[in-house]
Amino acid sequence: MHEPHRFRPDGRTDGPGRPRPPSRRSLLRSAAAGVLASAGIVTGAPGATAATSRVTGSKVRDLSGPALTGRFAAPWTDLGIPVRCPDGSMLFVCGDTFDGGGVGGPDWRSPVGLRSSNAAPGSLVVDGAVGGSRAVGLVPEGHTGGTTAIPSDVFTVGPTMYMHLMRGVIHETHHTDFWRSDDNGETWQYLCQWPGGLHGGQFQQKTYAVADDGYLYVLSTAFDRDVTSGLLLHRVRQDAPGDPAAYEPWGYAGGAWAWGNPPTTVTSPRRWGEICLRALGGGYTLTWLNMNPLDIRAQIFATPTSNLFTTAEQTMIVPTVPGRETGSAVASPYGGFIVPGSGVDDLHIVVSQWYDAQNYRVMQYRVNGLDGPVH
Repeated sequence: MHEPHRFRPDGRTDGPGRPRPPSRRSLLRSAAAGVLASAGIVTGAPGATAATSRVTGSKVRDLSGPALTGRFAAPWTDLGIPVRCPDGSMLFVCGDTFDGGGVGGPDWRSPVGLRSSNAAPGSLVVDGAVGGSRAVGLVPEGHTGGTTAIPSDVFTVGPTMYMHLMRGVIHETHHTDFWRSDDNGETWQYLCQWPGGLHGGQFQQKTYAVADDGYLYVLSTAFDRDVTSGLLLHRVRQDAPGDPAAYEPWGYAGGAWAWGNPPTTVTSPRRWGEICLRALGGGYTLTWLNMNPLDIRAQIFATPTSNLFTTAEQTMIVPTVPGRETGSAVASPYGGFIVPGSGVDDLHIVVSQWYDAQNYRVMQYRVNGLDGPVH
């Protein structure tokens, strides 16, 4: 059992509005312009303590690009959420993917699956794709009217893999849906969906931690970088993630936090980019793209119901401009998904980049010096 929080929530939100935002590219570029390479160490959100002075980061390799994934008709792709498959390989589930000369080229697919037969964090190389010589769309998505299917998380429970997708015109989520695979990500079967407006829109972007107590712990936000969203927590039994009625919220009501209360934001509301929650090193690690200022951060904590209002926010990736990238400074970064098999003391993350039509890729970074959870 997890002890409930003993604090009052620091501000709730009734949910974001639905203004149409600029493109992902323009959002990333405008955010990066405000905090360039000299950003260094940044402070956390209100109520959080910055603890980044020992954190260092370095690029390990590019995982995608014309010379690396062009042979799978996927030279231009992003996200690359890494998941260890039951057969021991690593699958990178990518978002909007194009062939041809750059972003917006022919053969638009999303999501697609690229594979590394070696799953060791230090030896990841894309050497295969779902679909063979042409990375195929993992689920039906015709992109009619500009719609797409953006993955927010992929994870494995025993012999089964699960994938959560956000559907609609990007940042105008109509609904989200959930899929399973029993053949290492080669084929996917539909399970269920949730309306985009559920919980004020704050149940659109989901990430799942597979715990050792039989539960999946699910954090969620709005999928729109132009609006402020809370961060909601649910849990669901590992044998029932495809049953929307089985998701149990964590919330503050009647002077106490408890499972079954209406969901309440578990940290300060903000504009969220990608989020990733994993059970790691005897605790939990949350990584996310922070939009103001633009950086990729981590929080490391003991239990799913730890107080995130006061948990230190540790900056792993800082923004810079093209040509000045070094160490943990990345031009137009996003993503930040945890690589299975890495640990708090040697964390590998998958970072995306997009600042023009030929600079749109998936990369691997290594982060050291993070402070572990306080038990």
